[in-house]
Amino acid sequence: MQRLYSFLRRHPTWVDSFWALVLLGISALFVLEDNQLSSFSRLAAVPIAIGLSAVVALRRRSPENTLLLVIALGIAQILLDVRVNPGDFAMLVAVYTAAANGARWASRLALVGGLSASPISTLRWPDDNPYSSTWVGIAQVIFVSVPFALAWVIGDSLRTRRAYYLQLEERAARLQREREAQSKAAVAAERARIARELHDVVAHNVSVMVVQADGAAYVLDASPEQAKQALSTISSTGRQALAEMRRLLGLLRAGDDSGGEYVPQPGVDQLAELVEQVRGAGLPVRFEVTGEARPLSSGVELTAYRIVQEALTNTRKHGGMDATATVQLVFADAELDLLIEDDGRGSQHELYEDGGQDGLGQGLIGMRERIGMIGGTLEAGPRPGGGFRISAVLPLKTGR
Repeated sequence: MQRLYSFLRRHPTWVDSFWALVLLGISALFVLEDNQLSSFSRLAAVPIAIGLSAVVALRRRSPENTLLLVIALGIAQILLDVRVNPGDFAMLVAVYTAAANGARWASRLALVGGLSASPISTLRWPDDNPYSSTWVGIAQVIFVSVPFALAWVIGDSLRTRRAYYLQLEERAARLQREREAQSKAAVAAERARIARELHDVVAHNVSVMVVQADGAAYVLDASPEQAKQALSTISSTGRQALAEMRRLLGLLRAGDDSGGEYVPQPGVDQLAELVEQVRGAGLPVRFEVTGEARPLSSGVELTAYRIVQEALTNTRKHGGMDATATVQLVFADAELDLLIEDDGRGSQHELYEDGGQDGLGQGLIGMRERIGMIGGTLEAGPRPGGGFRISAVLPLKTGR
């Protein structure tokens, strides 16, 4: 039974054709049994009955054309004196179909034509009314017009309901697309954030380890104690890098109960340790803090730390052997000012002009992205007289 139902739903024209044959059979019986029809009218009723049955069979394929066809057949009935018969049920079907599936003009025409059918037939064949009272005739006209009005109302309601469901489906599809786009954007932002973190951790710590390893190799024979100290610095720097990478992995595995050795997120309080580490790597750094320190949001804390870390890493990369650096932190009323300067060779013009694309494609791009996320500003470029200068302004917020 389910197969038959599914088949009929996939082939609605077959269902309509079946009912068209039924209607044609009933109309044929009426034409043969109606004694009021003249020979000419009986002969004219045959093609009209066939046409009305065709309207039922083809109504879904072309609602507008079948409506025009049923109107033409109605006019032919009036002109050829073919009285109202069961085949005229096709007019109700055409009115419903035009209201449900046809164009707007067809729907309006169907309403007007349906409401006009009863008065026109009453005027054309007044002797079909056994009652002579005018009021009774008017009541009959209204009564016969009701099915046409109901057919149009049901069809128009179905059209409205279908349009509403279609709108809901389009809205759901649009929301799904928006959710997917937001998810992709969130994933891309998270990947960019993790890439910045990895760049800052790896670039800084590995550069320190490379400098210390080169120094240890240089003084290994002449000064074993100095080489031993350099190797100790390499070891501590490597452990620090591993600890920060564990923290990043912990963020990636949020919700995992397997545990792990994760370190807190670095902030302004760890800048002194960072400067000491850089000094131990051979870069003289002067570190100054001005103003009253206060709680900062985690975003500002991490941004300030990473900017100083990246700036000092770039100084070691591009400043040369005799470069020195200065790091200044100024706690103002509503902002934190960072100034990192060096007196080295500076960097290539493209490094600050094109966004700071170094070996990993991050550099100053990462700085600008971090500062942009918290509403700060960044200026980077060569100093007058040589060296490089990075100035950042970070808005202060109450720590969470």
